[in-house]
Amino acid sequence: MDQVGMGNAEHQGALTKGEVLPRPASSQSEGFKQGRTVLNSLLSGAFAGAVAKTAVAPLDRTKIIFQVSSNRFSAKEAYRLIYRTYLKDGFFSLWRGNSATMVRVIPYAAIQFCAHEQYKRILGQYYGFQGKALPPVPRLLAGSLAGTTAAMITYPLDMVRARMAVTPKEMYSNILHVFVRISREEGLQTLYRGFTPTILGVVPYAGLSFFTYETLKKIHAEHTGRSHPFSYERLAFGACAGLIGQSASYPLDVVRRRMQTAGVTGHTYGSISGTMRDIVREEGVIRGLYKGLSMNWVKGPIAVGISFMTFDLMQILLRKFQQFSHSAR
Repeated sequence: MDQVGMGNAEHQGALTKGEVLPRPASSQSEGFKQGRTVLNSLLSGAFAGAVAKTAVAPLDRTKIIFQVSSNRFSAKEAYRLIYRTYLKDGFFSLWRGNSATMVRVIPYAAIQFCAHEQYKRILGQYYGFQGKALPPVPRLLAGSLAGTTAAMITYPLDMVRARMAVTPKEMYSNILHVFVRISREEGLQTLYRGFTPTILGVVPYAGLSFFTYETLKKIHAEHTGRSHPFSYERLAFGACAGLIGQSASYPLDVVRRRMQTAGVTGHTYGSISGTMRDIVREEGVIRGLYKGLSMNWVKGPIAVGISFMTFDLMQILLRKFQQFSHSAR
């Protein structure tokens, strides 16, 4: 055995019982760096989701009301509904249910963006593209897995938000009241009613949204030589991502809303296919399954664009703050 080996053996032999050799400094710093990256993603995602959803809350509430009713949708009718709501209940009533939205969106967006970063890292290691843009299929897979993970964890909050959006405030006084009444009157399983169409809708929606955004950023970097797009460019990329993602999954979004609010609208929907058949029979394919889609083409790109842009800018800001804090020590 050489001198270095003998020295190590003597050092290990000198350890008393219960002592543990310290982890290499590089391993410790790598673990700390990874933990900080996850925390940054969670914070950035939470803030991005809150800002985006609050910006479009009145349009979102109006869309849900049309989705769960048999009334025909048009831009004029949507405007009338918003105006009547404003006259009857005041300006802030347009944001009714937004507190429930925030309770859901903040953890949902935090988990989704954070999961997406982690899935990108894991798939990058698996396919040998660590630190680089992923190929198309893993890029699509990372987005789909991120959306599925977030939806599974936060689904009951989405159910509560839908109920609050379509009911008068006399029926449910707050978020906790919705949980209590649904559990007592309809059973705990009701909190996951509409879960299957949600997951079926989230896979193409999240997958295509993240895929489109990441693809546009990659194309932009290749053509301009700038790895960081300007804010307005991020907003435009996010808007395109939202437009494509929401259009692909919209019929399942309508089905999900009908199943979620069945207990308060007087309908009974037992399955996805049955709900789709009922909607098509009563209202037709376009007027039923795609009701409110034109509003989503306004609301969706704005919300997704703001969300992606805010997330990226928050990530950059947090990294700069940490670099500044580190250099100031």
